[in-house]
Amino acid sequence: MTAEERRRRWRLILGSPAEESCGGLSQGDAGVDGCLAALYDAGQRPDGSSQRRAGLGGSHPNVARWLGDVRGYFPKSVVQVMQRDALDRLHLTRMLTEPELLETVEADVHLVGTLLSLGKALPAQSRETARAVVRKVCEELQKKLAEPMRQAVTGALNKAVRNYRPRAAEIDWDRTIRKNLHNYLPETGTVVAERLVGHGRKRSAMKDVVLCVDQSGSMATSVVYSGIFGAVLASLRAVKTSMVVFDTSVVDLTELAGDPVDLLFGTQLGGGTDINRALAYCQGLIDRPEKTVFVLITDLYEGGNNQQMLRRAAEIVESGARAVCLLALSDEGAPMFDQNNARALSELGIPSFACTPDLFPDLMAAALKGDDLTGWAGGHDIKLAGV
Repeated sequence: MTAEERRRRWRLILGSPAEESCGGLSQGDAGVDGCLAALYDAGQRPDGSSQRRAGLGGSHPNVARWLGDVRGYFPKSVVQVMQRDALDRLHLTRMLTEPELLETVEADVHLVGTLLSLGKALPAQSRETARAVVRKVCEELQKKLAEPMRQAVTGALNKAVRNYRPRAAEIDWDRTIRKNLHNYLPETGTVVAERLVGHGRKRSAMKDVVLCVDQSGSMATSVVYSGIFGAVLASLRAVKTSMVVFDTSVVDLTELAGDPVDLLFGTQLGGGTDINRALAYCQGLIDRPEKTVFVLITDLYEGGNNQQMLRRAAEIVESGARAVCLLALSDEGAPMFDQNNARALSELGIPSFACTPDLFPDLMAAALKGDDLTGWAGGHDIKLAGV
């Protein structure tokens, strides 16, 4: 990097007060600087409270113009970060409550979480636009995550039932050909399949999966990803999927799991947390514990009866169900969580850790196959909580 480029970058970072030491900006960079100043330039009152020197103003054109400018100056990933900062720093909730502005926003999973947290506060005229934004993000996430999830889960289940006397419709041709490559006949260019490999006859639901998701405000991103994965799991005939969300109340959204948008709008982000009540409800869903994987997604801050919550968790494990607690299902890593409860769950045989969306399919495959999930986490350099 040249000295001139270094001075330019420091000038953009530090703002106009650094112009004397770093030099001026080109006409193009002046526009970038204006976008950054509108969002990040702030002073301090004598009492220590914040006082912005710049801003987006109170009019709709100013906000719309700023949204358009940042999309022109910065890459998509940076635009999404600046939009989130605008919501936090400038309290621009009108970006999400007015259709004409919402249409200009660069949508991502964090924006979806914010929309869901607004819930009924969204004006009626904005709700259809909000649903369209959520659907767009869900479709993008499904394109990225659905196929790995299907392959991981079906692969784990198929392995458990593979047989070597399959019917014609049950033949796994890829594995059969590889198994018989030593019988290749060059003169005819064919492989003689002496031994057939099949997936086996599958029952309508070989395994049960119960997703129990904390919908308190701090878990917004995890709720979005849980909804996507819940919808994918619900589409697999070999898995019976239950989708439960909770705060201080418990809502069973299993019937909505076929459409992630309907499922997500069935949540109500915010409020307190009663994990004990959620576990009590989920215990009623576990009727085949030896074939059930129970996934609790929460930061473990219990607002209800903590001792009873741990007792119910122990009962789920003792019943024979596989259980795991995800402190977060997001790209950001582990948030703040209750260390004592994580330690207590670990002692019960329930590993607790944060999981990124790209690893979740592999985690589910490991759980469905009966692998040691503590070992799985260690194999992926995931730090276990409470250990």
